Amino acid sequence: MGSSDNIEIKNNSPGIPWKEIPIVRYEDFFSAVTRLLESPLHHCLTYHAVRIGEMLRFFCCIADDTRGSIRIFSHVRDCKDLIRLESITANHYSMHVFEREIAENHGVEFMGNPWPKPLRKLGNYPFYRMDGQELHEVGVGPVHAGIIEPGHFRFICTGEKAIHLEIQLGYQHRGTETLMLQQKTLLQRQVLSECISGDSAITHGLAFAQLMESLSGTEVPARLQMERIIALELERIAVHIGDSAALYNDIAYQLGQVVNEALRTTIINSTQLWCGNRFGKGLIRTGGRRYPLSTMVIGSISETLIDSGKKFQDMAEQALNLPSVLLRFDGIGQLSKHQAESIGLVGMAARTCGLKRDIRASHPFQYFRSMQVEPCILETGDVLSRAQLRATEVKASIQMVLKLFEELKNTGNSNPYQPPVSDPVLEKESFAISLIEGWRGEIVHCAMTGKNGEIIHYKIKDPSLHNWMGLALSVRDQEISDFPVINKSFNLSYCGNDL
Repeated sequence: MGSSDNIEIKNNSPGIPWKEIPIVRYEDFFSAVTRLLESPLHHCLTYHAVRIGEMLRFFCCIADDTRGSIRIFSHVRDCKDLIRLESITANHYSMHVFEREIAENHGVEFMGNPWPKPLRKLGNYPFYRMDGQELHEVGVGPVHAGIIEPGHFRFICTGEKAIHLEIQLGYQHRGTETLMLQQKTLLQRQVLSECISGDSAITHGLAFAQLMESLSGTEVPARLQMERIIALELERIAVHIGDSAALYNDIAYQLGQVVNEALRTTIINSTQLWCGNRFGKGLIRTGGRRYPLSTMVIGSISETLIDSGKKFQDMAEQALNLPSVLLRFDGIGQLSKHQAESIGLVGMAARTCGLKRDIRASHPFQYFRSMQVEPCILETGDVLSRAQLRATEVKASIQMVLKLFEELKNTGNSNPYQPPVSDPVLEKESFAISLIEGWRGEIVHCAMTGKNGEIIHYKIKDPSLHNWMGLALSVRDQEISDFPVINKSFNLSYCGNDL
């Protein structure tokens, strides 16, 4: 499907021949993408370039939430020439991360881009400066003091008030996408996918497995799809509860902190009971699984969810109505819906600003295609809303998992062991894209294969790529002492940004 200037596919659908994706003049590409992005019901999933011989081929994938589809646009340029293109960012700021990355990786100049700063390799590019006798700068990093990951935060303040924040991430240059090409076995790549962002091992692992299944035409039975969804939602529950503990820690509400830390442990211990790893590593495998959900595991996890879920909701109801908590949460670190749309916010952070962005509902995958998911939407876009959304989503995810457990019981367990595919044959010269809604937001993996079915390009996008700019905007006109709790309310991934 599609039109003369694009091809249209669905999430989790079989790969398509990438040579059949229409190549258009850049002027037509620019016009089509710019027009689509005028609606908040469309946003860019990925825009990247691939060198094929002497040509640089560009692929842009736009999520169409009105149709539940993905529109793929493409244009090419000769690598022998200096590539200069009119910037889409000048019209739609949400495209800045993609154009900056393409410029950094391939030397493309985007004319009119208002902020051509390298995405990761800073070099000599200057930080933003403001001059004034009452202004001072505060630098944090380059190594985060709490989690020991690469991140530099440069504040410009007047007194205690932060009026600007510039974030620079990625000086480690982990080279994850390059490693995906260097690793030659499916298992090596699967394990690597689980290490892209440690708090999203299940999400990234599922994105990879789903992508390999699309490229190889591997069918996944309904029961396995259900088990994957359960794992995904357990990850969401665990991280949301852990984040709630961290939020209360940042405002010295120790009761909320220690209660939620203990409850998080019960959830990740359930995942460990299931597969032997608290973060779900080893649980997701292409085409099959080695840790089927037994009746005993289902019973144990059900008891934990019911008990811990009630305790978490009781704690949230108490904490989010305390005047001392509200003083530090309500109206702090606020983003408007207009700001969220402009910068391309996704996932949980977008939903707290009134944007209905949830891949489970708009571009369903796995067993979500047989379910109805109604995303929780809040409007205020502040720390309080991000705490409230976590509480609401934990409750919804627990209900979802318990309902899926009942469906599993009713379907029986006729095939408890389904070994993973060890060496799938990938379609030749094929392109596929995989979208997963993790606890933080949409995760995107896409790949291209060559003439022998080998992977010649692998692209990853963590939701943090979009949402770091949301953090930068949310601290404006806030006390700098509020930065830790604002930062934790987003809980973005440093390593997910450094690919």
